[in-house]
Amino acid sequence: MIIIDGGGLIRFANRQVSALFGYNQDELIGQRVELLMPERFQARHVSHRETYSHTLRLRPMGAGLELFGRRRDGSEFPVEISLSPIHDPDAAVLVAAAIRDVSDRKRVEAELIVARETAERARESADRASQAKSRFLATASHDLRQPLQTLALLNGTLRRMVTEPLSLEALAQQEQAIGTMSGLLSALLDMSKLESGSIKPERKDFPLRPLFGELRAEFARLAAGKALQLRIEECAESVYSDRTLIGQVLRNLISNAIKYTVQGEVTLRAARVPEAAIRIDVVDTGVGIPADQVRYIYDEFYQIGIAANSSHEGYGLGLSIVQRIVHLLGVQLSVTSELGKGSVFSLVLPAAMDVSPAPRTQLEPACAAAPRTARLRVLLVEDDPGVRDATRMLLKVEGYEVTAVASLAQALKETSPAARPDLLVTDYHLANGETGIETIAALREALHAPLKAVLITGDTSLVTPLDPDLRVASKPIRAEELLTLLRAML
Repeated sequence: MIIIDGGGLIRFANRQVSALFGYNQDELIGQRVELLMPERFQARHVSHRETYSHTLRLRPMGAGLELFGRRRDGSEFPVEISLSPIHDPDAAVLVAAAIRDVSDRKRVEAELIVARETAERARESADRASQAKSRFLATASHDLRQPLQTLALLNGTLRRMVTEPLSLEALAQQEQAIGTMSGLLSALLDMSKLESGSIKPERKDFPLRPLFGELRAEFARLAAGKALQLRIEECAESVYSDRTLIGQVLRNLISNAIKYTVQGEVTLRAARVPEAAIRIDVVDTGVGIPADQVRYIYDEFYQIGIAANSSHEGYGLGLSIVQRIVHLLGVQLSVTSELGKGSVFSLVLPAAMDVSPAPRTQLEPACAAAPRTARLRVLLVEDDPGVRDATRMLLKVEGYEVTAVASLAQALKETSPAARPDLLVTDYHLANGETGIETIAALREALHAPLKAVLITGDTSLVTPLDPDLRVASKPIRAEELLTLLRAML
């Protein structure tokens, strides 16, 4: 606190002024107040001080300006100053100035500004990284699967052409290696998509019976290969959720159950529970999970009772993917397990809003006998030369008449009511931004008639329209799976 007169002379200074500015009190009394401010402000302050002496009032000094004090050693520091006139009829004009050192506050404000700028840069960097990751996933989902698709189809072609036992054994081992690579790639891409937030749930009512039928057909051979009984109970319930993501959860749970079950059975069942919900259980008679390891089963690359650097089946990503999907959907997943007796994974989903019963459908068998394919014409649209040639060779070896093209324009040239294909097989992502969906629609319009189609895609999050004449297959698809699908369609 200092008190100055109308001429700007210091008449009083408390002890804190000495501590703040480094002057003794007797060195300040009688000095002009400009002594306590940087030289660059002194001349301007004289005129401001004279103006204030004619309009005395209580107010802060230099409102909106950055004010600085100067110590005896010449160092500067930020200050705030409040001016208060002292009214005394018997005395000359006096003004009290309360001076506050705001160095700490200014430092904190500067740190906050830096922190905000850093956070903004980090957010922008994260946005760029997320965009780059999304671009990578869009490319990887298609391009990384293409060579695997080519290998899988060529393997299937060779297995139909070779009869020598040693060669067949080599091809069987090659098929197993291709399947392992495909599974790992799909799991890694699924993890990346879930982490990047590029998967958005599309919730709606759907019946469980068709999905259970798909799972029965898909896992029957895998369970039989381990001499396990796969029991998928009949289910008339419908749920409200994302069918694709729920299917992915159940596939991972069933695959995991079969993997860890040496003998006995794996069961899939569903039942209505309170609070308008449906509980789906995947039950196995497998090895079980030790109580102290349950907390770790959703960690990436963690496998029960298997050292991280050992050779093993799978990569420990299935349950981690399951957990991420469950969190994305906001549904409940629980596990109960007894060591040596098996585990139960329970998924609780909201019951369907439409309570009308789901229509019964005839389930297709997992494997169907190959009908005669003579004179059946398949139009193949695939822009990747390797995949196109491998698919064409496989279908020709199987007995189909194949016309293979790279684009929608070429497909339209090869299509007419007189040269009508029995089935269209098309990739989803084609060159020049074309899609398989557009290709199917254009060919149907050109034929003025329905056309059965198989859409093959590496994008596992693709949502396709409901279409009784359309089937969707995910890359890389095994030769046997593709041929079984074509037989079912034809």
